[in-house]
Amino acid sequence: MILLPSAKTHSALSRQWELLQHLPKRAPGITVSELLSRLVSAGYSISRRSVERDLRDLSVVFPLQCNNGGTPFGWYWKPGVSVELQGITLAEAVSLTLVEDAVRPLLPGSMLSVLEPRFEHARQKLKGLEDGNPTARWPDKVASVRPDFNLHAPQILAETLEALQHAVISEQQVHCHYYSAHTNKISELTLNPLAIVQRGLITYLIATAAPYTDVRQFAVHRFREVTVLDTQCQGVASFELHTYLASDALQFGNPEKILFKAWVSEHQARLIRETPLSADMVLQALPDGFQIQATVSNTWQLHWWILSLGASLVVHEPAALRQQVGDTLRLAAAAYGSESSSKSSD
Repeated sequence: MILLPSAKTHSALSRQWELLQHLPKRAPGITVSELLSRLVSAGYSISRRSVERDLRDLSVVFPLQCNNGGTPFGWYWKPGVSVELQGITLAEAVSLTLVEDAVRPLLPGSMLSVLEPRFEHARQKLKGLEDGNPTARWPDKVASVRPDFNLHAPQILAETLEALQHAVISEQQVHCHYYSAHTNKISELTLNPLAIVQRGLITYLIATAAPYTDVRQFAVHRFREVTVLDTQCQGVASFELHTYLASDALQFGNPEKILFKAWVSEHQARLIRETPLSADMVLQALPDGFQIQATVSNTWQLHWWILSLGASLVVHEPAALRQQVGDTLRLAAAAYGSESSSKSSD
């Protein structure tokens, strides 16, 4: 019969291990007051006397030294002693648990396999401490949610994602069959993989299609076949991911800058004021609402946002954008107004 430690014992062991992690390797060391502060910040309910008792007890087992040549006393590892403590701190356990879902789509399988034991260790550590340490319960009290409609993520074949990740890391070309949702056709392509980006539910391969040099986005779930080639990827040296993302390329379309002007309702203006469209955005009060002016990228994402606001926003400039949005809304209104259309409800 295996006897498991009680929650109280588990908490004490975890606290002492965390204390050892904070000890420096040389004099003058760290004071009891500073150790107490760090442990309390990590969520441990402990007194100064308990920290002092832990240090005395641990110094019997571990090569610890107290700098008692002055006040306040400082504790540290004895010089010349190499001690490697296995495991993770409580803060690391909380952090790993919170980021696990976010990093999974972005890391190759080889890297994930290295992290899996640490993810599991983090979950076990938090579970063992959840009854006596409020910090261990932090992942149950915070969440990050998407602001868009709650759709389901598309299915991605593991071997497809692994092949594309390998190609990006090794900077090798890929030969593939890719399905285009816009043309409803499958194309045979040779791609130069440059990066992988997670945008909401969709994972994109950023690449150029040989022999062209324009950078495009390829949804990973639309790849039908992928073969990593022995040939080196072209264009890697001239591509910089953060610069590419800063250009609003992942907002789709042609991200040219425009001076956007529109009327917005008073209610919508209050919301936009909280999350401005740009650094130079200006809201000017009108008798029946507000006029908004901002420099933005003329992307599909901008169009979708405008359409989502319905009658709460009316585009004034640019004229071409106003015309395009107006045409879309008129077609939508006509579809809803036609009783004989197949789009009508039964």
